[in-house]
Amino acid sequence: MAISTYAELQSSIADWLNRSDLTAVIPDFIRLAEAELTRNLRHRKMITRSDANIIDEFTQTPDDWMQTVNLILKTDPILQLQYMTPSRLNEERELSLAVGKPSKYTMIGTEIRVYPPPDGTYAAELVYYAQVPALSDDNTTNWVLNLAPDIYLYGSLVQSAPYLEDDARLSVWSALYQKRIEDIDISNQRTAGQTSVQMQTT
Repeated sequence: MAISTYAELQSSIADWLNRSDLTAVIPDFIRLAEAELTRNLRHRKMITRSDANIIDEFTQTPDDWMQTVNLILKTDPILQLQYMTPSRLNEERELSLAVGKPSKYTMIGTEIRVYPPPDGTYAAELVYYAQVPALSDDNTTNWVLNLAPDIYLYGSLVQSAPYLEDDARLSVWSALYQKRIEDIDISNQRTAGQTSVQMQTT
């Protein structure tokens, strides 16, 4: 059976579980699988960018933000801000209360903190890892389902186990899921290379 849409994924999960009475909870299994994917998967297709104006020391990240790759100011010339740990940036801030053109940043929860605090409005571009777009009746597919429907299937089956209680198939599904995650990670490294953030530690 092809698995290319949200409806087809739900049908396939029901078939694999050999149950016809789980229609109401299968979407929960899928949501839980998506949450785990968002926490653990880092793939080039998750990388996106967002334009913003930095006008304060703290700027809220987009709603789908998971992890920052880099932050640039679209000045002339373009400036890539240096990442610092929160404690290191605090030390910089304690040394000087001056404002000016930001050159460094850190992450405080879901906010970006820049240093020095801006003395005006600076156009910026944030490159980041975004959450896996949730499937729904309105959003019937996404890049994970297109690229690796087996990850969605096995991930959802793994999430069904606590609900079904002591399902003997859990170890098989879990092994298949982990293997697919490893495979997509290897494929991503081969085609796109590793994406890293340069960090200055304390």
